[in-house]
Amino acid sequence: MRPMKDGVIADFEITEAMLRHFISKVHNGRLRARPRLVIAVPSGITEVEKRAVRESATHAGAREVYLMEEPMAAAIGVGLPVQDPAGNMIIDIGGGTTEVALISLCGIVFSRSVRVAGDELDEAIVQYMKRAYNLMIGHRTAEEIKIKIGSAFPHKEETSMEVKGRDLVAGLPKTLMITSQEVREALLEPVASIIESVRVTLERCPPELSADLVDRGIVLAGGGALLRGLDKLLSKETDLPVHVAEDPLSAVAEGTGRCLSDFAFLRQVALPDPTLATRTAGVDRSRRRGRGVEMIVYGANSPRASAER
Repeated sequence: MRPMKDGVIADFEITEAMLRHFISKVHNGRLRARPRLVIAVPSGITEVEKRAVRESATHAGAREVYLMEEPMAAAIGVGLPVQDPAGNMIIDIGGGTTEVALISLCGIVFSRSVRVAGDELDEAIVQYMKRAYNLMIGHRTAEEIKIKIGSAFPHKEETSMEVKGRDLVAGLPKTLMITSQEVREALLEPVASIIESVRVTLERCPPELSADLVDRGIVLAGGGALLRGLDKLLSKETDLPVHVAEDPLSAVAEGTGRCLSDFAFLRQVALPDPTLATRTAGVDRSRRRGRGVEMIVYGANSPRASAER
């Protein structure tokens, strides 16, 4: 059961129940807790998907809901100076999407979101095992292979591991050995898609910010940043220094947490809420209508109207 898929809501009711559980857990089981939530979303999602996230969080008990783009949250979480008038580039490789963004002055200059990330890497391993060995394995086994011997760049010492699955020909359980070189071959296509998105972002980078990237380099965050040799491959393909964040897995969560502690900063980096603007405009119109009615009721010759004149 997966309430989220490719960075967006796949099952509205389960996502709402999950958020309600987390809110209750944080507030020690209090039923009427209505906290302020900051939710990181992929930079490429539609307005409909954003509204679904807001509504799900509101129904789960949130008082206010703020959305942040994942690359911005990741950049804040790893400690990049996003407020400076200089270029910062972040690559956040999560489970469903890879976010590549160029950030300056608390804003995203250019971003690219591709739905190729950890899940696609696992699926590539599953398909390779099926194609090369007629062996069916699950996504959990594929993830274990990726973590233990997966790599994106050749190493001096190649490793291997034992893989268990079901033989598609005989229909019986089967065990075989697979090497890290084979896993690297299986991951070629999704890794190439990630590199292509990085190239597109660099091509759209303004010249002034490109000069900053030569000195500062690129920062890798997200679980996919732990793929062995990915930083070396990106550095080779872009001719820029590439750094892996100190704690890439929790970079987005750290970034959203820091924004919650500084509300003024949160308003600078959060995505605008069109429903809030609509509600504010509605209140203003109601006030104007109220004043108009008040003048009509009191009349032009009333004491209040005279005082106002």
